[in-house]
Amino acid sequence: MMKVVVRVGGSIVGSPLNSLLIAKYVDLLKELKHQGHEVVAVVGGGSLAREFIKAAAELGLEEIGRDWVAIHVSRLFAQMLMLGLGDISCGSVPVSVDEAQVCLESGKIVVLGGLRPGMTTDSVAALIGERIQADLLVKGSNVEGIYSKDPKKHSEAKKLDALRFEDLGKLLEANSHRAGINQIIDPEAVKILQRCKIKTVVVNGYDSENVLAAVKGKRVGTVIT
Repeated sequence: MMKVVVRVGGSIVGSPLNSLLIAKYVDLLKELKHQGHEVVAVVGGGSLAREFIKAAAELGLEEIGRDWVAIHVSRLFAQMLMLGLGDISCGSVPVSVDEAQVCLESGKIVVLGGLRPGMTTDSVAALIGERIQADLLVKGSNVEGIYSKDPKKHSEAKKLDALRFEDLGKLLEANSHRAGINQIIDPEAVKILQRCKIKTVVVNGYDSENVLAAVKGKRVGTVIT
């Protein structure tokens, strides 16, 4: 059995809000727990978070304020997942890595959103994975995996089946955090993953079965080792 971190992209469950897919992820987390895995889920805020970031900027809020509104949006999505899980979840959304670890050690499923300004939920997933010494991190994204270039901008981009941690940063455009950053793995998360080297799989998260397949070790998405 493994310690598994499931990163649920806000781009898939919240852009726009997709209650049916959220319900499928509730079932997925239950299934992983039933299989005996220790499970942490980290949910992003998607386009709704970016709308709030834009509104915060228009109000004249600085970067830290924009980050905070996005964090609270992601926590709202986490709350929905957590409530859907019922008694097998922590009963609240942790607001620190310490709280998340205590919850996991109690035998519950942990569901988090954002934690603090300066990092996205990618970084949260990487941080909690590092803390609990996770065996696997699976990110459900809005693309099939990681590509040689941004597939939204370059038609010749090719999906990569496998990738090394040391090469990961070379394929991503942004190398520093900003509120609302939107790339397959954010720069801070890349640094954490390069440090702790948790096996990471990026899959198309619109089909939650891809996450289950990754946990089972099947060939799916892009595997980073």
